[in-house]
This record gives sequence, structure tokens and C-alpha cells, in this order.
Amino acid sequence: MKSKTITLLKTALLSGAFMAAGSGALLAEPVPQQGTTRYVTHFVFHPLSSVDIPGVGKVTSVEAIGPTENMDGQKMLHDMKAKCGAVSVEAGAKKYIDGACSLTDADGDVVFSTFDTRDLDHSQPAMDCGTHTIIGGTGKYAGITGREPFACISKPTPAGEPTGSFAIDIPHNTTWAMK
Repeated sequence: MKSKTITLLKTALLSGAFMAAGSGALLAEPVPQQGTTRYVTHFVFHPLSSVDIPGVGKVTSVEAIGPTENMDGQKMLHDMKAKCGAVSVEAGAKKYIDGACSLTDADGDVVFSTFDTRDLDHSQPAMDCGTHTIIGGTGKYAGITGREPFACISKPTPAGEPTGSFAIDIPHNTTWAMK
């Protein structure tokens, strides 16, 4: 009798675990195969290290962290955690920032992109700060590609941030496709 009860209990627990695991997959909204949307990332940039040769040039590695907010009321790219690594270069007349970012949603799925502040989409003059190139993702975003021209809007740095930190809101106009 005791072994029958233990077997029944194990079966019930295992069934419950499968149902709980499966319900998350059923509740996750599928990513449209293609689309466009607008979102903003509320970034705080933290300088990590730099090389500064006065009168010649400066390079600074930075990390940027912040939440995303979809400006069109869509779920795509909304309420994600953005984290970027970048290098900021100032040398003579050259001044640019290049890097890469991950956007992670509540399920742990990720969209990965690179960006270049010299890559401007002249058909969108308001997006005058650079372009992200979406090169892939994980989970529901596996196979995603796209482009995201963006603008940069300086904001006050939140209190308590380390010296040298700065805040920027970065609105994006995103076009994506799943391959």
C-alpha cells in the first residue's frame, strides 16, 4: 500500500511539473514573423576604463544598462532589460561609439544587436545618432534580424550613479524579420 501511494505521489508531482513547464510555453506570446515598432531604452552609461592622451585622443569603454518601453503599445521589445558594452572614441575630428547590446525579456529570451553611431539612416533624419543591426537571438527570438535607426536624447544622470556616468534615452525605429 505504501509503495502504491509513493508511486501515485511521484506521478502526481511529475505531472504537475510537466504542466507547469508547459504552461509557460503556452502563455508566451509568439513573435510576429516580421514587423515594425518604436521603442525607447532609458540608459545609464557607466565608464569602465579609458586611455586619454591630451591633445591626441581618448578611448573609453562603457557599459550601458536600462529598461525598454514600447512607444506603440505593442509587446514586442517592451519591458526588456538592455545591457550594452561599447567603446567611445575621440581622436582628432573622429568621434563615435560602437558596441553591442542584449535585450532580455522576462522569459530570459534575448535579442542581440551591434551598433555604430557612424551608420546613419538618411531616410529618417530624426534618427540621427546611429543604427543597431539585429543579428540574432535566443528562444522566441531565434532567427531574428533587423535594423534599428536611433536617436540620442541626453537626460539628467540619476542620483547615486558613479562619477562620470551619464543618462541617455535612445528611441529606436525597428524593422525586424524572423528567418
